[in-house]
Amino acid sequence: MSDTASISHPSARFDWGNFLRTYSILFILLGMVILFGIITGGRFLQPTNLLNVVVQVAPIGIIGLGMMAAIITKGIDLSVGSTAALAAVVAASLAQVPGEGTFFAGLPRLPIFVSVIAALLVGTLVGGVVGSLVAIFRIPPFVATLGMMTAARGAANLYSDGRPISNVAWKFNLIGAGITPIFILVLAAVIMWFVLNRTRFGRHIYAIGGNEMAAKVSGISVPKTQFKIYALIGLLAGVAGIILTARTGAGAPTYGLVMELDVITAAVIGGTSFSGGIGTVWGVMAGTMIIGVINNGLSLMGVSTYWQWVVKGAIIVVAIIIDERKNRRR
Repeated sequence: MSDTASISHPSARFDWGNFLRTYSILFILLGMVILFGIITGGRFLQPTNLLNVVVQVAPIGIIGLGMMAAIITKGIDLSVGSTAALAAVVAASLAQVPGEGTFFAGLPRLPIFVSVIAALLVGTLVGGVVGSLVAIFRIPPFVATLGMMTAARGAANLYSDGRPISNVAWKFNLIGAGITPIFILVLAAVIMWFVLNRTRFGRHIYAIGGNEMAAKVSGISVPKTQFKIYALIGLLAGVAGIILTARTGAGAPTYGLVMELDVITAAVIGGTSFSGGIGTVWGVMAGTMIIGVINNGLSLMGVSTYWQWVVKGAIIVVAIIIDERKNRRR
């Protein structure tokens, strides 16, 4: 009787250490919200401001879902901001109200879905090119996406003649109105969760990140999976470009500058490991919210954008150091 009791007690104990490790990012997020609420005299905690925080980071979170997949497989994509900008100017040019000074003179008003599909195709095409460079030509993701970052930004400027394309139809702008960007973010997160946890493609992503050689031996096509990942990132960047255009009523080749920093930061502080094999959708979402809180909170405090970059850069370094220490313990 006493032996049975002695065995049952340990299993009944709650593992606080594991609980804190698993949900630490949520406590950090909550702590930052409270801290900025106190520092800004309650302005940060206004419902309209909190809603604005989530709306502003929706494009970051959407792309972050794809970036997570790349980092899980020990890759990265530095071209996401430029891809979003290219998709944005394409969407704006096709969603303009006909009249003088329009991008395509004489073109009749097109259905909104035409501009949306065009932007998504452009994003996917850019991602597909990156995927081909990585998967077929075996160019390191950092190098391939660094080149595409410059090329896509140049293409966006060439397409728009270096100027914003405005006078976008009001129906298109509904995509960025109210909480619609939040709905799109949540939908993208749900779909990505399903892909990672319930499909063969998702299992292949984690397998390659965990041990690429073992994945090859087990019959997984690493190049095919890599191509799909970067095409997916391009598609999500296209979605982000559409939202950016719809929120502002214009598409500009300057959209997405330094966006890759926010996207990578969101994924890394959300627990996605550069060592590969580790990353979760909810972690990326939490990381995205932290980025939004930092951006908005520091802005309310009057901190310049340049210092915000410094803060986020430091966060990436700290997150990587913590990740490396975790890997050494494994």
